Amino acid sequence: MTDRPTFDRGVRNVSGCGLSGMMSLRGKRVDGRAIRESIALLHDRSNGLGGGFAAYGIYPEFPQHFALHIMYYSSAGRDAAEEILDEGFEIARDERIPTRLVDGVPNPPALWRYFATPKPHAVVEGQADSDEDFVLREVMRINADAPDAYVFSSGQNMGAFKGVGYAQDIADFYRLEDYHAYIWIAHGRFPTNTPGWWAGAHPFTLLDWAVVHNGEISSYGINRRYLEMFGYRCTMRTDTEVMAYLLDLLVRRHGLPIEVACKVIAAPFWQTIDRMPPDQQRLYTALRQVYASALVNGPFAIIFAHKDGMVGVNDRIKLRPMVAGRKDDFLYISSEEAGVRAMCPNPDVVWSPRAGEPVIGRLGQDRVVVGSADAMPTREVAHAWA
Repeated sequence: MTDRPTFDRGVRNVSGCGLSGMMSLRGKRVDGRAIRESIALLHDRSNGLGGGFAAYGIYPEFPQHFALHIMYYSSAGRDAAEEILDEGFEIARDERIPTRLVDGVPNPPALWRYFATPKPHAVVEGQADSDEDFVLREVMRINADAPDAYVFSSGQNMGAFKGVGYAQDIADFYRLEDYHAYIWIAHGRFPTNTPGWWAGAHPFTLLDWAVVHNGEISSYGINRRYLEMFGYRCTMRTDTEVMAYLLDLLVRRHGLPIEVACKVIAAPFWQTIDRMPPDQQRLYTALRQVYASALVNGPFAIIFAHKDGMVGVNDRIKLRPMVAGRKDDFLYISSEEAGVRAMCPNPDVVWSPRAGEPVIGRLGQDRVVVGSADAMPTREVAHAWA
């Protein structure tokens, strides 16, 4: 076990994180080499204080189990977390997450994974509405109450792999070439206001949501207080954490379509709403009023994934770069065109999404939707499959 983390809050760096993501719309699984090459090419956008990946479809032998990835900074932390797990879960398998020694990733915490399903009586007695709500609550409980233990991934048939180091070193450390996924997202970190530590690296996840982010969330305090009203507990000391929780709240719990959730997070300006047709004015006025505390302010570019797709979106004035590309049934998103071409040297199309315009890829669909039903018409980037 390593010493518990310490944080130097006096250091402030210029933001420059690197993002990359790739998805097969048909669900074809590929190994982690291409996403590693893409984020490695963006090396100069990070400073070695964090790197990470999320991958979907990597645990086909446990498709219905929640894969809980947990990092431990002490044996007491592991004891406390496993006591919570034993109370509420049936554990089909637990094991150390496979890693290799890498010079650029010194002194890691203990990294463990558990393939688990909630005990039926625990869900009922805990007054949870669903298995997902029960897992959410227990993840929050471990992260807040178990000392030196942090759940950094909790979805089904997916996993996050992150830590302190450059992203390509983190990929080598976790042996990502051994995993096959239909969605990969990656992050190379350049921390600004928050500490560089293992649980604070990106992606941030909850259930099957995973988010990587470049920028700064100036609305973090408002977003955090809003989420706490619904039982979420922010414990990772990094502003991006609220993004994962907002997506879970808006889409899974409140049932908003992805396009609408993106327009809550990156809401149109009031003057833009004023120019919309009357029915759209009513919709977006209602969204801004109901979800005022879910609006994310500040410069940001994010890529987020879930079991059914991958999305990229900028803030509403595009203060951070983002480029998208398409080749056959693959969607690619990155901070730079070079990052797209590292994954796909000859894409059919490359474009820069507009401010606040989501790029949405959905599993099983042959088109990528760009934009949403507001004053800016929905566009499609389609490719005819043979």
